[in-house]
This record gives sequence, C-alpha cells and structure tokens, in this order.
Amino acid sequence: MNTTEIITAIAVLAIVALIIGIILSIAEKVFKVEVDEKEVAVREELPGSNCGGCGYAGCDALAAAIAKGEAPVTGCPVGGQPVAEKIAAIMGQEVGEMEKMVAYVKCDGFCDNRKTDYNYYGIDTCVYASKMPGSSPYACKYGCLGFGSCVKVCDHKAIRIIDKKAVVDESLCVACGKCLRVCPHNLIELIPASSKFRVQCSSQARGKDVKNACTAGCIGCSLCKRNCPNDAIIFENNIAKIDYSKCTQCGLCAEKCPVKIIKTY
Repeated sequence: MNTTEIITAIAVLAIVALIIGIILSIAEKVFKVEVDEKEVAVREELPGSNCGGCGYAGCDALAAAIAKGEAPVTGCPVGGQPVAEKIAAIMGQEVGEMEKMVAYVKCDGFCDNRKTDYNYYGIDTCVYASKMPGSSPYACKYGCLGFGSCVKVCDHKAIRIIDKKAVVDESLCVACGKCLRVCPHNLIELIPASSKFRVQCSSQARGKDVKNACTAGCIGCSLCKRNCPNDAIIFENNIAKIDYSKCTQCGLCAEKCPVKIIKTY
C-alpha cells in the first residue's frame, strides 16, 4: 500500500467519523429527555423499597408524581416523617405532623376462639387454603387462615403467626401495604397507630352464624353505632367499622359491645 492510499483511507475514516458525530449530535438534541432536577432530588431521598405502599409502581414513579405535584410530599409511608420533611424542603413546602399508620389484622380468631370444619393438608399458603371449599378450613369463612402469606412478604419482620393467627408488631411496621395485598380475605388494613379502639372481626355472617363459628366475632347488633356520639361507627355487611377521622376515643363503643369484640389498645 502506497502513501496516497494510506492518506485516502485516513481521510475517508475521518469523514465517516465526522458524519457519525454530526448524526449523534443531532439525535441527542432531537431525542433528549429533559431531567427534572426536583424529581432526581426527591428520588434520592426516597428509601428505595419499591414496595408500592404509596400507591405507585415504585419509588421512581412516586418521585415523578411528587415533582409534578400529583402526589403529596408525605406520599412515602416507609420513609415517614423524616423523609417527608426532606422532600418538602426540596419542593418548597411545609409538612405538618404525620399520623403514623400501622397494619391491623381484623380478626381475633385464635385457635381457642374458632371452630374447624375440616383439616387442611394442602400447600402451606393462605392463597391456596382460601381456594378450598368454603374458602377456609375453619367454620368462619372470613377470618385469618394463619398460614403466614403476610409474614413472607413483610420486609420488616413486623408480622408473625401466633396460635394460627397473624399478629402485627406495630413497633416494626412501616405501613408499606404489602401484607394488605397478599391477604386473600382482605383482613388487613392500615389504621392510625394512635387508635385506642379497634374492631377485631371481619365476618359478614349474621349473628347466630357468627356465634356458631367463633366466640370472638361481631354479631351485628349495632349497639356500638347507636351509642357513638360522633357517628364514627359504620355498619357494612353485618360488620362494624370505625371511622377514625370522626372517632374521639371516648370508648363508648367498646363499653356497649356485648361480645367485647371492640378491643382497647
């Protein structure tokens, strides 16, 4: 190869490199994705659990929503007050005192309280057990199955099975909501940690059937509702539910409950 051919090859390569550089430069400008600095800053403050407890697909989605003003700065239940305050500073907002929320299992069906219809020998998960006849091997078809599906998904070790029933350690619970989504009987909900009175039942059966299945069930008498001075008791599907936004913790509901299923915490 002579000198002319070498120079020509180098020149061609240089021209090709220049053309590719121009194309890439144009493409960068055309397809450039604007980065929201606030979104990046918010994402850095989020814990990265990607638990979905905020109602979004993960921390990235929540950060984007907060930056756009579509989600509150208090949107991360895992981060709680400390994270909310940092995000509020980024967004130029103020955040008040947050109400700590905890997971609560609406069932008091320990082994001594409930009756069994049949013995279950299937796969050791609540989901499989709920697909059996009657949706439960126990006489109450609405209560805790006790196989620990909620325990398995809790990243913070806040739930354990005691006497065939799920129990939440509220000091460890961060209200991420994973346990809520895995419970086939929808027994778990998030409630204020400060709530002193809680209904420990989810049975939709009528009073007589409840008593035949479990000694710790709501019989739907509505005495709690009739005696509540703040209209904080709601009755749906034969079961009492407390509206904590109205509850003043007076305790009349627990006092009047004939089966003492509204417990004091």
